[in-house]
Amino acid sequence: MNGESEPRRIVLVTGASRGIGRAAALAFAKSDAQVVALARTQGALEELDDEIRGLRPDVEAPATLAPMDLRDFAAIDRLGEAIHRRWGRLDAFVGNAGQLGALSPLHHIDPKEWDAVMAVNVTANWRLIRSLDPLLRRSAAGRVAFITSGAASRADLRAYWGLYAASKAALDALARTYAAETMNTASIRVTLVNPGPLRTAMRAKAMPGEDPTTLRAPEELAPKIVEICSPEWTVTGKLYDFPSDKLLSFRSPE
Repeated sequence: MNGESEPRRIVLVTGASRGIGRAAALAFAKSDAQVVALARTQGALEELDDEIRGLRPDVEAPATLAPMDLRDFAAIDRLGEAIHRRWGRLDAFVGNAGQLGALSPLHHIDPKEWDAVMAVNVTANWRLIRSLDPLLRRSAAGRVAFITSGAASRADLRAYWGLYAASKAALDALARTYAAETMNTASIRVTLVNPGPLRTAMRAKAMPGEDPTTLRAPEELAPKIVEICSPEWTVTGKLYDFPSDKLLSFRSPE
């Protein structure tokens, strides 16, 4: 640990190089957590690292960079091993990384693009659960937050959003199942987070004609993600809806 005192929380954030992930990583750093920042782009991660170091000049290495493509599933397994060797536990995991994919009629979507979006939005999060669950169980208060979308459950889903919506609906089912499976553990709590429309690159790609100044910034959501990942947060298996600032229960099956 390079001689510094043990950090209060060890937190992994995926998609940490921009948008919601970057804002969350900075907010966790401000809260005195050790941030494990995962993203594909090395340069953007290094810029994040510089900013975190500026926030925490008293700590020799307040962030740990994990440059990787989440479609490299073997790398996800190695990540869990590396966290275990270094800290022996993980206190929080924010599954933020995601891909929008093509906004296209379902019958026009290229199978390779379908597979790529499902790999990042769904399969990678399952592989992360598989790799990180033993570490979260070693925490006194393991917390998991998955970033979802209203597209996963909207009854009036607009045409051409099928790929993204299907991936987020699958992620919701994955998170709810994991919450049910860990309900009776001593520590793990799982929450879905719907950010709503925020000023991000993904939103700009999806809505190119939208005025970004009319949207809230990811930095406004970040403190709530930190709260959801804190030991004081005891809710599990629910969705936090940022636009309404409400916790929502999923409808039970008929």
